[in-house]
Amino acid sequence: MITESVNPGSLDIDQKDSLGIVQIMNQNDQQVALAVQKVLPEIAQAVDLIVEAFHKGGHLFYIGAGTSGRLGIVDAAECPPTYGVEPEQVQGIIAGGDDAVFRAKEFAEDDPLQGWLDLQARGFTAKDVVVGLATSGRTPYTCGALKEARKIGAVTIAVFCNPDGRIRELADVSIVPVVGPEVVTGSTRLKAGTAQKMVLNMLSTASMIRTGRVIGNLLVDMKISCGKLQQRAVALLMRLADVSSEEAQKALEESGGVIRGALQKLQKGK
Repeated sequence: MITESVNPGSLDIDQKDSLGIVQIMNQNDQQVALAVQKVLPEIAQAVDLIVEAFHKGGHLFYIGAGTSGRLGIVDAAECPPTYGVEPEQVQGIIAGGDDAVFRAKEFAEDDPLQGWLDLQARGFTAKDVVVGLATSGRTPYTCGALKEARKIGAVTIAVFCNPDGRIRELADVSIVPVVGPEVVTGSTRLKAGTAQKMVLNMLSTASMIRTGRVIGNLLVDMKISCGKLQQRAVALLMRLADVSSEEAQKALEESGGVIRGALQKLQKGK
């Protein structure tokens, strides 16, 4: 597998000083965005399927083991505060359960049935979409989940970094950014993990934009949970409604902190 092969450019990385090590890492990381660029059509195709599922009342599930699973959980967790969706709309599942987010449970990835059981436990149905995250393209836990999800007619998407990964056979859409061997052999939390994070950013962000959760490039449905976001909401209302800071703040208070409600109120007052 490409992700398990030896990187000739970092064979002497253990002989480098700190600057030399991070220079090699940075040089390798620069390849990631270019690899993702090559699979933009597949990412867009996946977004279209996710949006279609959302319109039909479906949900988006990320599932994976190790770093892949953690990245899915990170992306899913950011959707409710950023876009105002319910926590069930985008969910992340990791092999080994929630404890594996904080402490690795490496052998949890070897059970193909457990992936499907974990999906079912979250209420997964045929109208939902599952994105399998597996840099190797062959993780049993993730492959098992996609195999069974496909059997019931759900949309299956796979994100992996080895072109020959068997998970391709189980996916309606395969997103395969080939980032090459890691600077530390097999440590796929590096380039492969970065590529996955970039793809997940696109899947969730583009899907939320397509479903009306953004006006222009502004987060009109974000949940205000701290002072920084309060200031951001006021600035957003000032820009969209062309009002003063005081007017924006008042409308926000009267709407119970709901930005979209405040915006409607301000626009009606024009």
